[in-house]
Amino acid sequence: MFDIAEELSRWVDEGREFAVATVVAVSGSAPRLPGAALAVDSEGAAIGSVSGGCVEGAVYELCREALASGEAVVERFGYSDDDAFAVGLTCGGVIDVLVAPGRGVALEAVRGAAAGESLALARVVSGPSGMVGRGVVVRGDGSYEGSLEGGLGGDAGGRYAGLDRAAVAEVRALLDAGRTGTVEVARCAVPVKLLVESSVPAPRMIVFGAIDFASALVRIGKFLGYHVTVCDARPVFTTRERFPEADEVVVEWPHQYLERTETDARTVLCVLTHDAKFDIPLLRLALRLPVAYIGAMGSRRTHLDRLTRLRESGVTELELTRLRSPIGLDLGARTPEETALSIAAEITANRRGGTGLPLTGAHTPIHHEEPPPPARLGAVA
Repeated sequence: MFDIAEELSRWVDEGREFAVATVVAVSGSAPRLPGAALAVDSEGAAIGSVSGGCVEGAVYELCREALASGEAVVERFGYSDDDAFAVGLTCGGVIDVLVAPGRGVALEAVRGAAAGESLALARVVSGPSGMVGRGVVVRGDGSYEGSLEGGLGGDAGGRYAGLDRAAVAEVRALLDAGRTGTVEVARCAVPVKLLVESSVPAPRMIVFGAIDFASALVRIGKFLGYHVTVCDARPVFTTRERFPEADEVVVEWPHQYLERTETDARTVLCVLTHDAKFDIPLLRLALRLPVAYIGAMGSRRTHLDRLTRLRESGVTELELTRLRSPIGLDLGARTPEETALSIAAEITANRRGGTGLPLTGAHTPIHHEEPPPPARLGAVA
């Protein structure tokens, strides 16, 4: 529900009572991902969406019922061939939705997420009687609030002993990766399934090369929700006036900046300098970092020359397989804006497991499982 955290935080500050429906899991061609949410307050006002419109009416009523009863439920919505007028997803997918009153640790999670804290909210979606909807908040520093052993209807010294510790360990793993999804903790007779929603700072996009193409890429990067940094060693080009939309504008040799700045498994690196004195030391370092995407601009001739130089600098063939070069998908792009779109399309396909092919005539799923985060390939010599 962190996609509507800012609005929910205002409701909390205003003292409104509300219930939240959150997508737990999807299969098939469902329109929203786990974590997408619809909230309804006691006056009937609604924010957010769980299905793009297919089942909003039914979910809205479930939220009203949860407000009245104070109970949490999990409901499944799917396509019905037998009854064309039944509530369901016309796209043919299936979604599970957790509907719960806004209370307890969920309110703390909303406040923290709206303030930009790194945290995860884990709520029970299946398990022993009375546990659905309850949860814990795990913060970026490893601390947590709430209890699965006692606060969720168990007995801390008996059947559920150790459940908190096991659950928090699973939640931390998803939080570290900035991921939302479900995990199962089997520490008692009835396994406990948790919906884990992670709220982490925006992923980083670092654009190396202060050129016109970079300006367009900054704009589309911001549109996609990235924290965007522009870095170039040439101060005459690397100015706030040229890149007003960027979060940071850094005048420094690219490889030196990359050595000292923080990156993670969600970071994307776009090398637009196509100048060997910048590219080679930068890419030699980048290809050994566990980041999400590394792309480099240049002609096919530049690319071949770049590969030769990288091999001579000690980069392995396995490391070179991570390099997207020439950068972007083949959209026939000409202008900086079109080129930025092709780069953003490749980044999105890489992040979501897409093929980059037209959907027309294809028989593959429209929505894909996200690929696992990259592993570190080795230390820099």
